[in-house]
Amino acid sequence: MAEAVVTMDGWCKLHDTRTFDWSTWKLTSEEERNAAIQEFQELMKKWDAVEADKAGSQSVYKVIGNKADLLFIFLRPTMDELEEIKRDINRSKLGDFLIPSHSYVSIVEMTMHNPMEEGKDRELSPQVEARLKPILPKWEYACFYPMNRRREQNANWFEISKAERTRLLYEHGMTGRKYAGKVKEIISGSIGLDEWEWCVTLFAHDPLQFKKIVYEMRFDEVTTKYGEFGDFIIGAYLPNDDFAEYFSL
Repeated sequence: MAEAVVTMDGWCKLHDTRTFDWSTWKLTSEEERNAAIQEFQELMKKWDAVEADKAGSQSVYKVIGNKADLLFIFLRPTMDELEEIKRDINRSKLGDFLIPSHSYVSIVEMTMHNPMEEGKDRELSPQVEARLKPILPKWEYACFYPMNRRREQNANWFEISKAERTRLLYEHGMTGRKYAGKVKEIISGSIGLDEWEWCVTLFAHDPLQFKKIVYEMRFDEVTTKYGEFGDFIIGAYLPNDDFAEYFSL
């Protein structure tokens, strides 16, 4: 039996996509629209205070394409806090117009393939802390997709040795390093939590870099043999200062 790897786990992560009910919004009075926006901005200030305390992070994106209108990404220490955020959105006045489209739940993780990396020293490392409890970069674009590893007869990821998996992922990581400064990545595990096994969130200043890095990684052996991918969602960052303008008529 192949040996399972050890993961270090950090913050819980929620991707929450919403379709906006523009038709009903247009029929709502300007006074009601302004009140809904102001209330939601207060909610966003509450979230920002959490991020300022380094007790979580979040960002909002305008979804490009018709899969949704808005993508919210939340990171919190517990699942209960993510559920509370969802309730706060749904209970808000603006929440009446934010129709749930899709969600994905996962936990930020680091996989320890090298036994020498295990232990308390690693847990205390500031670099590891930053990766397990990341503050989302407020870059211009974000891209999210779920993924699995294949279990086919001649390509079963969960049957190959730990050493072989380590080699494949190391080579995969070397491809990613070419994009340092151009693409930032957060990997989270969703086995037992959602439909797919892992979740990848990428951030970039130029969305062309998403195309380049994903395409190049398709040629890595670990992807060609074992990679399976769900739907991709890409969004443009929506700063708090531009939030009201987004909903203007």
